[in-house]
Amino acid sequence: MDYIASHGSRCSWPWRIVAVMMQHHLVPTRGTPGTIGTGLDLRWKALASRDSAADGTFVYGVTSTGIYCRPSCPSRRPRADRVRFYDTAIDARQAGFRPCKRCRPDTVGVAQPGIEAVRRASAYLATHADQTVTLGHLSRVAAMSPHHLQRRFKAIVGLSPREFQAALRAGRLRTSLRDGRDVTTAIYEAGYGSPSRVYEAAPTGKGMSPSSYRRGGAGMQIGYSTIASPVGQVLVAATEQGVCAVKIGSSDAALAADLRREYPAADIRANQKPRAEWIAAIAQHLRGGGPSLDLPIDVRATAFQWKVWRALQRIPYGETRAYAEVARSIGRPKAVRAVARACATNPVCLVVPCHRVVPSAGGVGGYRWGTERKEQLLATEKRRAKRRAD
Repeated sequence: MDYIASHGSRCSWPWRIVAVMMQHHLVPTRGTPGTIGTGLDLRWKALASRDSAADGTFVYGVTSTGIYCRPSCPSRRPRADRVRFYDTAIDARQAGFRPCKRCRPDTVGVAQPGIEAVRRASAYLATHADQTVTLGHLSRVAAMSPHHLQRRFKAIVGLSPREFQAALRAGRLRTSLRDGRDVTTAIYEAGYGSPSRVYEAAPTGKGMSPSSYRRGGAGMQIGYSTIASPVGQVLVAATEQGVCAVKIGSSDAALAADLRREYPAADIRANQKPRAEWIAAIAQHLRGGGPSLDLPIDVRATAFQWKVWRALQRIPYGETRAYAEVARSIGRPKAVRAVARACATNPVCLVVPCHRVVPSAGGVGGYRWGTERKEQLLATEKRRAKRRAD
C-alpha cells in the first residue's frame, strides 16, 4: 500500500478503504508487524491505535487469554507475538477463542446495510482503477441502485466511488514514480488520460510536481536533532525555510530512519540545527515553558490540510476540540472524516497540536505516536494550564 502521499506527509486514505480491500484480498493479509505495506501491518496499526473505524473489518485473538476483540477494544494492548488476526468472529471462534465481554466484538457490523454491495463495488474499482467506471455500471456490479450505492459507499468507506477510484489511481501513480518509472509512463499506467489530468488531481500533493516527487526530495537540505522529553525522544527536522518534520518515539535511530524514508533523496544531516531557536522553542514547550509554538513550517500539503492545521494551532493550551468542532470552525461542518485525515497526516506534531483533537463520543482517540503519549500530553497541558490560571 502507498504510505507517502505528499512531500513530508502520510497517506490520507481512510482506514476503511484499506479494510475493504483487505476483505477482498486486494492487499496481502500475512506478514509481520513492522513490515510496511502488508495487510497484517495495517491491522496491527489499527489495533495499536484502537481505531474504531476498523471495527467490523477484522478481529484479533490473544493467545495468552484465549479471548478475541474488536480493534477498538479499550483493554490493555497485547504483545505483538501473542496476537492472531481473523477476518471474522466466526474464524476466531473456530480457532478456539471466545468473545471479549468488554468490547463485545460479535455485535459489530449489524447496522451496516449494504456492506456486501460496497465490497463488490470497491473490489471492482480496485481492479479497474485505470478505467472510467460510471456509477450506473458500478451499480449493476454491486446489484444495488445507483442512488443507494452512492449513499452506502460514502457512509461505509468515507469516500464516494469516484473519490475512492481517484485515491487508488493516485496511489498507483506514486508507487510507479517511487519504483523509478519515468513520469509519462507512470501517468498512463495509472490510468490518467493525459498529463493535464494529473496536475488537476494533484496526486502527489499541492505544490509538488510528479517529477519532484519521483526524486524523493532531491536537492533539499535537511538538518535534524533529537531531544529527550517526558513523552520520549523527539526528532526535529528543518530546512532553512522552516520545520519539516517533528516525530516522537523511543529510539533516535528509528526516528532518523523514518525521516529518511520520507525524504529518500534529500541531503539529510544529523545534529544539524538550521535554526537553533526552533529546537529550543520545542524543547521549552515540552517542559511547559511555552504554551504555544509559532514556528515556520516547510511541508507540502493541500489547501484543506493547511486550513485544518491552522485551526488546530488556535486550540488553547490545555484544551481539546472534537473533530466535528474543528470541521465547523473551518466552515466545513460535514467534513469530519476529512478533518480526521488531516490530523493523521500532520508531519509536524506539537508545532501543529493534532493531539488536542478528540472524538465526540469520548476518549482521546488515535494518535500516530501512540495513545499513551497523547494521553500524557493532554494531561500535562491541562495540569499546567490550570496552574497558570490559579
